[in-house]
Amino acid sequence: IYTKAGDKGQTSLFGGKRVSKADATIAAVGEIDEFNGCLGLIIAKFENLPRFDKLTEFFPALQNDLFAIGTVLTGGKSKLDYLDARVSEMEAKIDEMEKQLPPLSNFILPGGSEIAACVHVGRSVCRRAERGIVALAEKQTVDPSIIKYFNRLSDLLFMTARLVNDRAGIKEKIWKES
Repeated sequence: IYTKAGDKGQTSLFGGKRVSKADATIAAVGEIDEFNGCLGLIIAKFENLPRFDKLTEFFPALQNDLFAIGTVLTGGKSKLDYLDARVSEMEAKIDEMEKQLPPLSNFILPGGSEIAACVHVGRSVCRRAERGIVALAEKQTVDPSIIKYFNRLSDLLFMTARLVNDRAGIKEKIWKES
C-alpha cells in the first residue's frame, strides 16, 4: 500500500506529472475524497432503515461519480458526459422532497436526528469540496458541469436532512438572529 513516493510532499497526477500535495488540484480532489467518505457514512447510517430506501437508493452512484470527477480533475480520462443528466435527476428528487415538506422561509439550524445531523455534515463537506473546485477553476479549465453537480448535490443533501427530520417527527429549529 505504501510507495514512499509522497514522503516529501509530492504526488503524481495522471500522466506522471509530479505536483505538491498543496497544489489546488490535489486540494480539490482531497476535499472530494473527504466528502466521499462522508457520503459513505451517510449510506451506512441509512442501511438498516428501509423506509428511506427510495430517498438514498442512488447515493452509491454518487460515490462513483465522485471518483470519476476526481479522476478527470487529475488528468484522467473518465467520461463525465452524464453529469447534466445526474443534475436533472437530483433536481427531480429535490422537487419531490420539497412537495412533502413545509415551505422554508427562514434559515434552519443543522441537526435534529443523528442521521439528519450526519447528512448536514456531509452537505457542509460537499460545499467545501465545491469551493475547492471553484478555486481550481480559477487556475485552470474545469468542466462547468462539475461545479453545477456539487452545487445541486449539496441542495439534495439539505433537503434529505429536512425530510429525515420531518419523517422522524423532529421539528426544525429556526435560526434566530441575536
